[in-house]
Amino acid sequence: MLKDQPFLNAMLINILLGAVWHYITFIICITVDTSFFDAGKKMYLPHKWERNGKFYSDILKINRWKDFLPQHIGKDGFSKDHLDDTSVPYLDEFIMETCRAEWNHTANCIFAVVLFIINDLTIAFLLTMILMALNLPFALIQRYNRFRLQRFRAAMIKKAERTALKAEKSRTGNKL
Repeated sequence: MLKDQPFLNAMLINILLGAVWHYITFIICITVDTSFFDAGKKMYLPHKWERNGKFYSDILKINRWKDFLPQHIGKDGFSKDHLDDTSVPYLDEFIMETCRAEWNHTANCIFAVVLFIINDLTIAFLLTMILMALNLPFALIQRYNRFRLQRFRAAMIKKAERTALKAEKSRTGNKL
């Protein structure tokens, strides 16, 4: 399709198509039911090779560079910059938002298929490298943060259970 176009025309068309693709994936993200972004779904579960997030810190050294990347927060959006609360409902929402952001960036990467269909190999490869550089790091950060949040959530639930048990013991005066 764009193989016969002059380089600048092809680049402009690719940029326009990419912008439309990104806009559509963003609209899907904000309109689809949040149950689609359930961290228990197979696509969001950790893979064995991720070693529950250790791959990202040990191999990719994600802690060294993740805070230098920007984050998008829409109007009334959810900031993933830091924890504002440690309640389980808040952590559940935060975990869901990491799934939403991961899906968005991963869906954007799928645009590479379109690039290879409509362009010659050189342009498709160049644009795919740019596409991946602009999306993959963000998807990886979401996975890394989700695994950490899930461990923290489990610890908060255990802490709440211990507190409730202590309160019950002191209320009843029994040694449970």
